[in-house]
Amino acid sequence: MPAVFFLVPISSILALGFAWYFFRQMMRMDEGTDMMKKIADHVRRGATAYLHQQYKVVIIVFLVITVIFSFLAYGLGVQNTWVPFAFITGGFFSGLAGFFGMKAATYASGRVANACRTSLDGGLRLAFRSGAVMGLVVVGLVLLDISAWFIILNIFIPEMEAGYKLMTITAIMLTFGMGASTQALFARVGGGIYTKAADVGADLVGKLEAGIPEDDPRNPATIADNVGDNVGDVAGMGADLFESFAASILATALLGAAAFIGYGPEMQTNAVIAPMLIAAIGTVLSIIGVFLVRTKEGATQKQLLKSLGFGVNMSAVLIVIASFLVLYYMNLPNYLGLWGSIVTGLLAGIAIGQSTEYFTASAYKPTRRIAQASQTGTATLIISGVGTGLISAAVPLFIIVVAITFAFSFATGFSYSVASLNYGLYGIGIAAVGLLSTLGITLATDAYGPIADNAGGNAQMCGLGAEVRQRTDALDALGNTTAATGKGFAIGSAALTALALLASYFEEVRMMFVKFLDRPAELINGIPAIDASFLDFVHHYEVHLMNPKVIVGILLGVMAVFLFSGLTMNAVGRAAQKMVDEVRRQFATMPGIMEGKTEPDYARCVHISTKGAQKEMLIPSLIALLIPVIVGLIFGVPGVSGLLLGTISSGFALAIFMANAGGAWDNAKKYIEEGHYGGKGSESHKAAVIGDTVGDPFKDTSGPSLNILIKLMVMAAVVTVGVAVSYSLL
Repeated sequence: MPAVFFLVPISSILALGFAWYFFRQMMRMDEGTDMMKKIADHVRRGATAYLHQQYKVVIIVFLVITVIFSFLAYGLGVQNTWVPFAFITGGFFSGLAGFFGMKAATYASGRVANACRTSLDGGLRLAFRSGAVMGLVVVGLVLLDISAWFIILNIFIPEMEAGYKLMTITAIMLTFGMGASTQALFARVGGGIYTKAADVGADLVGKLEAGIPEDDPRNPATIADNVGDNVGDVAGMGADLFESFAASILATALLGAAAFIGYGPEMQTNAVIAPMLIAAIGTVLSIIGVFLVRTKEGATQKQLLKSLGFGVNMSAVLIVIASFLVLYYMNLPNYLGLWGSIVTGLLAGIAIGQSTEYFTASAYKPTRRIAQASQTGTATLIISGVGTGLISAAVPLFIIVVAITFAFSFATGFSYSVASLNYGLYGIGIAAVGLLSTLGITLATDAYGPIADNAGGNAQMCGLGAEVRQRTDALDALGNTTAATGKGFAIGSAALTALALLASYFEEVRMMFVKFLDRPAELINGIPAIDASFLDFVHHYEVHLMNPKVIVGILLGVMAVFLFSGLTMNAVGRAAQKMVDEVRRQFATMPGIMEGKTEPDYARCVHISTKGAQKEMLIPSLIALLIPVIVGLIFGVPGVSGLLLGTISSGFALAIFMANAGGAWDNAKKYIEEGHYGGKGSESHKAAVIGDTVGDPFKDTSGPSLNILIKLMVMAAVVTVGVAVSYSLL
């Protein structure tokens, strides 16, 4: 193992060390008045109670899946015996990252509100560095777990012929990614249902019926709403991008092991560790970027966006330079082309973020047109939002098409041939790593959003002065834009990562023949399996559009995406109805609430959201795990290949549409609240509140969950490939 590899565990320790430093720095700040402390404590206890309950359910699911994997490995012999252990660690570290990020966020919000009593810059820096705790914990734990598994498996996996040791190691490590994906889906779906049930209840009854502000302490659902911001947009997003980061690195490592299998052990090892090193250096550069974020008093929204963008963009520029040096040092063939693939991935991430900002931020025409449509009623506002969301999906899809084309072409030297296919696929994988390389700071901008939102809520409930509210509102509005941009970034990274995983699927098929089933001499397309290429297996299984199994698989993939979306939307609707009923009950039976003489029963609303989320998240999440296995059992490898193609293409498009439509509705409402088209309390505002309520599960439940569904279904297919190869009925 080359000495340069140890930069990976070193960078992980560095990231975790700075996360601890930012956390301790935040904890030393004053949390404000007794009332501010009380509100923050309500939110903190509610969020912790929810996560504890969610983890109880997830542990049961993980134990069941681990038993199944153990049976496949030890009973049927169609899986490596290390797989169950790798799966558990992936889920554990993903859950741990979400827990630490949420802990930092719930301690930070009151302190950010208090910092805004002094200055806007102090509030921004504290909120952003508290968000950086999540970003650095995620990348630190991913790199720590990957480096630990790589070292352990290198020690215990015996030497194999023709470079298959590294392929075996990377194939086992992909299971770590599935554990992370499973935990991420539960976190995203459960957290999304929780937060939107509370948000919808607070908006429909509090704003429209009672006529009180969003974060008014008289609203019984307001604490549950603030709790939901943390469990959905902090813990959920953290687990989501933890999984994307891990999957992109591991899929690219496996593709590197396959692409360079004939180049000797040193070159093959370099290809495997190159994505790990790029991610490690990107982590260090993210830390530098965090220190660059600052602003001035009275800054406008564009100036605040520029402040955050400066840190993110500087990290991106530096990783462009650093990744070139890594590839040059690794001495990989066509390192200039691979560097072009990395730059392509980075540019694609930036372009998708800019596209999302354009279609969702109130500074631009699309969202302002939605706000303008509110003048003629709710129906026209919703129609305008749906239309904007549909149009907005075209741009990221086109960006991903361009990114795939150039990443593949750069890696192959713009001379495609059957022999160069593996290099092209490696290029797509390393483009995904490039896109996610500065995740430490990118995720910080996303986790910043709910911290700023909760800070605004704390300031409102505690009756802080108008100047403080103006500062927290500015940070909150910025958070809405960064949150929308972060969702676009997460969905874009999911598309590239899923394509890299799809290519890994056929490498796993080859590994199944050569190692796990001990059939290396079996002829694949007329060639012994041990010598067969990626395309030989594709031809052997007739994976083409004239094969009915592939067509059936594609349609089932599209079906799974829409079924999942419908289930999660309805889950929010049912949970929200219970919340609406409870808020109405409290207003009717506790008249002292509206007079400010009686404190609402916040705990009851928190309990309703918690119970609803736990009950509703199971079926949608299990669908993602079961469908790839069932399709593999019935239609085999061709059916699974079609399933994954259908899931990736339809899931990516629908996720972008839902996230952008929801974000645009939300910011159209805020644009009206700033005094446009009648301002707060006007008929336009009431229409915008309803539009925002419709968009809530779009942007915070179904849309973001789809990017995990895409990756989890691919990952589940990769990990259970032995079932499709050995036991398919057709």
